[in-house]
Formats: sequence, structure tokens, C-alpha cells
Amino acid sequence: AYAEFVSRNDYAPGIELVSADDNVVMTRTFSKIYGLAALRLGWAYCPTEVAMVFHRGRGPFNVNAAAQAAGLAALHDVKHTDEARAHNDRWLPWLQDECDRLGLKYIPSVGNFLTIEFDEDGPRSANAAQEFLRTKGILPRAIAGYGLAAHLRFTIGLEEENRAVIEALEAFLSDTNGD
Repeated sequence: AYAEFVSRNDYAPGIELVSADDNVVMTRTFSKIYGLAALRLGWAYCPTEVAMVFHRGRGPFNVNAAAQAAGLAALHDVKHTDEARAHNDRWLPWLQDECDRLGLKYIPSVGNFLTIEFDEDGPRSANAAQEFLRTKGILPRAIAGYGLAAHLRFTIGLEEENRAVIEALEAFLSDTNGD
């Protein structure tokens, strides 16, 4: 889902894996960098035999004409994806640097989000942080369901949103320090 955000040269998108075997499928979505999540549109690259199995199992009208047109337009709008990637390339490292400055640990990312670690419980827990941030109008994603109960996931936003997140995290940490 986040492959289009990667601009590092040490990343392989997976096409070579599909070419190397007859039972490998590479899927992509239009939900993230293209901003078309509501259309539930994606694509798969796979051997013809696998595609035929997919084809037999799908409904007769699984992708409507409007979604198809939007997907094609998104693919041709290279300027948008380049700008979205450049925005991410600027603000993801900035958020990581700010977390370093605040002493917050995080999971390194090349996508359009940063997963920040909090305490397991107590005043600096992910739950406490989420509740505090909610009062500031910031809604990070809780990811306890993925085995990361002490973490919250923050999507890279607009400049003012990213700055607001750091300002709110700073206030949260200050409040829980007794400062």
C-alpha cells in the first residue's frame, strides 16, 4: 500500500519476485499516494494463470466505470505523486528528528506514517497519549490490534498538522513529567 512513497534506492518493489515464480502476486492500491481510498480500487501483477483464477472468483461488475476513470487519471497525474512523495520525503525525516529531540522512540519508516512508541502503561502510555492528543484534535491510530499496544501511528500531514503533532507531544511529555 505504501510502495509508491518509497524513494530510497535500496528498495525493490517486488516485480522481480513475480517474474521468478508462478504463484507470486504483487498487489497495489490507489488508496494511499493517489488519495482514492473511498473507491476501493487496486491492481495486481501476477502470472496469467493466477489472474484467471481471480477472474473466475470476482463479481461481474466489481469495478465501476467512475472508479476505473479515476484510477487511470491518477496514474497519469505524475505531478501529484511526485509532489506527494517529495512532501513525505521532507516531513517524515523532520518528524523523526523531532521525536529524537523529544526522546521518543519510533519504528523507522519509509511510508507516509510514523509509528511512535510510548510506555506500556501509566501516565506515558499510548492510551494516555491518545486521549491527550484527542483533546488537541489530533487522532493518531491505535495499533494494539497488531501487537503494538504501546505504539500510536501518525500519518504524515500538512506542515501545520505535523507541527501541531510535535507541539502536542511536547505538551503531553511535559504534563507527564510534572513540569
